[in-house]
Amino acid sequence: MFLHRVAVALPLSRRFLSSKSSHEFTSAIAELNKEMESVFGEPPSTTLASSSSDQFNFQDSQSVSPKVVDNEFSLTHISDTGEAQMVDISSKEISKRVAVASCKVILDQKVFDLISANQMAKGDVLSVAKIAGISGAKHTSNLIPLCHNINLTHVRVDLKLNPMDYSLDIEGEAASTGKTGVEMEAMTAVTVAGLTVYDMCKAASKDIQITDVRLVRKTGGKSGDWSREK
Repeated sequence: MFLHRVAVALPLSRRFLSSKSSHEFTSAIAELNKEMESVFGEPPSTTLASSSSDQFNFQDSQSVSPKVVDNEFSLTHISDTGEAQMVDISSKEISKRVAVASCKVILDQKVFDLISANQMAKGDVLSVAKIAGISGAKHTSNLIPLCHNINLTHVRVDLKLNPMDYSLDIEGEAASTGKTGVEMEAMTAVTVAGLTVYDMCKAASKDIQITDVRLVRKTGGKSGDWSREK
């Protein structure tokens, strides 16, 4: 009789481990303990119950989503509740900040020659793209939702034709004296300049590519100086 109850109870306990609550599982163990006590005249060892309970607690803990480990590199644009936020920079120190970014616009020989000869139907591609890049840097906070509206002290955009691979290299620099960096302004400058090149040349070719948008170096701020070459 007891062996039959054990055979029935053990598969049942496995089902409790996978699909029932902790309270129901504990009740099942208690019922099995009473049955064993009635047969042997003493309560069973607590080893089985404790190991089973530990196994349940382990499996139960595995079902809980792990918390993100806090560290010094946590995302500042995410609040404690996981929502997007604009970073409060009021406590930061004012310092001179400079950032340089770059990108490459891959053309073909036909488009390259047209730009070089200033024969594009829409006009002077390099001059218009330069002005567009500067304007883009000044409007970064309107384009990127969580960027601060900062006062730029300088914006530079240079475009250089590269005859080796029929491409256009664009470099942008942004500077400010304030409480937050200008990396986004520099990268927005080169991106908008590249998009302007595409817009002015798309009638001649749809195959133009804007690639390798990246920060080259930055100075100032709490994190100090950084360079991609290091």
